[in-house]
Amino acid sequence: MQRLLVVGTLGLVACAPKPAADLVILGKTWTGDPAAPLAQGIAIQGDSIVAVGDSAALAGWIGPKTETVRAPGLVTPGFMDDHVHLMSGGQQLASVDLRDAATPEEFTRRIKAFAATLNPGEWVTGGMWDHELWGGRQPDRSWIDSVTPNNPVFVTRLDGHMSVANSAALAAARMDRTVKPIPGGEIVRRPDGELTGLLKDEATGPVFAAMPAPSASQLDSTLARAMRHAASLGVTGIASVSTSWADIAALRRARARGTLTFRVANYIALGDWRSMTDSVKARGPGDEWIRAAGVKGVADGSLGSTTAYFDAPFTDKPETSGFLTIPEDSLRRWILAADSAGLQVVVHGIGDRTNGLLLDIFEQAIAKNGPRDRRFRIEHAQHLRPRDIPRFAGLGVIASMQPYHAADDGRWAEKRIGPERIKTTYAFRSLLDAKARLIFGSDWEVAPLNPMPGIKAAVTRQTIDGKQPNGFVPEQKITVEEALRAYTVDNAYGVFWETKVGRLKPGMKADLVVLDRDLLTMPADSLDRARVRLTVVGGKIVFSAP
Repeated sequence: MQRLLVVGTLGLVACAPKPAADLVILGKTWTGDPAAPLAQGIAIQGDSIVAVGDSAALAGWIGPKTETVRAPGLVTPGFMDDHVHLMSGGQQLASVDLRDAATPEEFTRRIKAFAATLNPGEWVTGGMWDHELWGGRQPDRSWIDSVTPNNPVFVTRLDGHMSVANSAALAAARMDRTVKPIPGGEIVRRPDGELTGLLKDEATGPVFAAMPAPSASQLDSTLARAMRHAASLGVTGIASVSTSWADIAALRRARARGTLTFRVANYIALGDWRSMTDSVKARGPGDEWIRAAGVKGVADGSLGSTTAYFDAPFTDKPETSGFLTIPEDSLRRWILAADSAGLQVVVHGIGDRTNGLLLDIFEQAIAKNGPRDRRFRIEHAQHLRPRDIPRFAGLGVIASMQPYHAADDGRWAEKRIGPERIKTTYAFRSLLDAKARLIFGSDWEVAPLNPMPGIKAAVTRQTIDGKQPNGFVPEQKITVEEALRAYTVDNAYGVFWETKVGRLKPGMKADLVVLDRDLLTMPADSLDRARVRLTVVGGKIVFSAP
C-alpha cells in the first residue's frame, strides 16, 4: 500500500500573490463540482478551500510554512453518512460482536466470554447477530441464561428490529408470560406461552427502558470512540437519526473542548417534535458543526425480521404482511404538525405499503401547509411499488438509502418477497433515472460505517457472500461517480449544508479525504479494498494513516 508523501515545498514555492495556504494536497481530485469535476489538487487556508486546480496554479499558494501532501490515490470531498445511530454505534465498538457468529454455539460462546469481562449486574448489549448465518433459526433465552447468571443480556439483530433478552433482562423489564401484546411490535412466545426472549420492534421498549441511562462521562467516551472510528474511514459528516438531548449535550461538550471531528445533523424522535420546535426557537437551528435538523419517525420494521409493512404477505411467512410501528393516525398527525412547525421530517420506511403511505402523507402535508423548502426524506426506501418511484422526484422527497443493505439482504431477500417485488428493491438506478435525489450512508451500527463497501454495493450489487458476482438485481446498478455524489454532494443537500460542504471548490469548508487508490479507474469489484490515508475536517487533519 502506498503511503502519503509529505513533500514540503520541494521547489514548488512561488511568489504567492496572496497569503500562503496552510495545507496543499496534490493529486487527482474528484471535486463533486459539475463545472470542474476533476482537478490536480486543492489549497486550504484555515477551515476553507481557497483554490482548486492544476499543480501550476496551486504552486502559487505554497509558502515556506505550507504543509504539502501528495496523494497516492484519489482526493474526494469528505464522505457524509445519511443515517447513523451515533451513540449506539460508538457503544457497539466496545460491546460484544456477534455479526459473523455463524452458529448458535458461537453466539453463546461470545456472549459468555464478554459477560466474563463485566462486573455483576452490568448489561451485555450490542451484538448485531444474523440468524440467517445459521439457517434462520431464531435465538432463544435458553441459549444464554446458563452462561450469564450475573448479567442482564439484550443483544440485537443486525437490522436493529429484533432483539433477544435473557431471563435477567426480562425480569428487569417486568416481562413474563402474563405480559400483554405491545402495539407495533411482537413478543415471541413458546407453545406453552412462555417468552422466548425474542422481541420485535416496539416490543423491545420495556427492556430498553429498564437499562440504566449512561452518564455524561460515558456518553463522552462513546462519542470519542465514534469520532476516531469515523475519521479513520473518511466520514466527515453524519445525520444522527436516533439522537437524544443527552447525546446533543455530549456533542456540544466536544465542540466546546475543540475535539469534535465530524459535523452532525441531529434528528430526535418524531413524537417529540414539540421539544425540537422549542429548541430551534430558543437556540436557532445551529451552525455548520451541530445542527438541530428535525425529527425522525420509524413507520415499520425490517425485511429480515418480517416486520416491514407490505401490500402482500411475505413469501416465506404468508401469515403476515408486517405492520406499522406507529398507528397511521398518529403518524399522519405528527408528520403534519412537525412540518407545519417548519421542521425537516424524515421517516423510516422499508415495505412497499409503508413507502406508499409516507408519500401520501407527505403529499398531504405539502398541500395543507403550503410550499417551502422542506426536504422530506424516506429513510431506507427499500422496497417500492413501481408506481411510487416517480413520486419521489415529483414531491421533492429524498430517497435516503444505505447500499450495503442491498449486498447484505440480497443473500436472502427474494425468499422473503418473491421474484416480482424484488425488481424494485434498493432501486438506485430507477430512482436516479426518475430524477429523484438519492443520498447514501450506512445505518451504522446496523451496518459497517465504512463507505467503501457501500460504494461497491451500489456499483456492483454483489452480495457479501460472493454468490452473486453479476449482482443482486443488476438492473439497479449505478456508476462510481453517482455513488460518490450520493455520499457527498447530495448528502450535504439532505441536511441543508450544500452551501458549506459536499464539494471541493473555493469558499467551501475544507472537508476532504485522501484515498490510497483511484476509485474512478480501479476494478469495480475491488472498490471495498480502497483505504483512507488522510481525513481533513474544517482544514484540520483528523486522521493520518501510519
